[in-house]
Amino acid sequence: MAVKTLMIDGRQVSAQEDATVLQACQEAGIKLPTLCHLDGVYDVGACRLCLVEVTGNNKLLPACTTRVREGMDIHTDSPRLRHYRKLTLELLFAERNHVCSVCVSNGHCELQSLAADCGMDHVRYEYQAPRWPVDQSHALYGMDHNRCILCTRCVRVCWHIEGAGTKNVAGRGAKCEVITDLKQPWADADTCTSCGKCVMSCPTGALFYRGASAGEMVRDRTRLEFIVTAREKQQWNA
Repeated sequence: MAVKTLMIDGRQVSAQEDATVLQACQEAGIKLPTLCHLDGVYDVGACRLCLVEVTGNNKLLPACTTRVREGMDIHTDSPRLRHYRKLTLELLFAERNHVCSVCVSNGHCELQSLAADCGMDHVRYEYQAPRWPVDQSHALYGMDHNRCILCTRCVRVCWHIEGAGTKNVAGRGAKCEVITDLKQPWADADTCTSCGKCVMSCPTGALFYRGASAGEMVRDRTRLEFIVTAREKQQWNA
């Protein structure tokens, strides 16, 4: 496979021709903030936190869905990018109800960690304070729509790792929500295998193990990547 040579933050790096800018950055040890990206499933560019500047292009491009090209000159940490990343995080906090002190993922939340890393110490926008339900119908798991950031990790994991197709997204704009089957209570979703992969993939406290209290939701997402890698390499075939 051909190799592309490009510049990232003044450093010359090489990447496979089918690699994304995000993959090129990761291989070069350059950290980019992400929320919707999850190793093992395809990228959709939903959170817009991995935006980068490419010389010659006025638009900010999502690193997770932009393929590398020969001679690209990429900047990952400019004042413009820091401004938009902080703005995006503030909007995510304002859109729903993220009260970290009483969340099961407090201290283990990617949204919370990114806010700290990006220096987001307050929200300049009016909190929407919507009244979203909490689905605790399932015997093992719960879904709190108040903490959902619509990254669709759970949807992609459910469809493309587990193969159940239980999770999906319904609605438009601020009324978007993750649903189970045809917007049924989770316990009534006949397609759900109760595998827990969706809970394992969630970056916030939107999906949780029932009975977990504040600060107890520790997830090991390397298991999801392991499953995908094992399938691709046919390690489980007799």
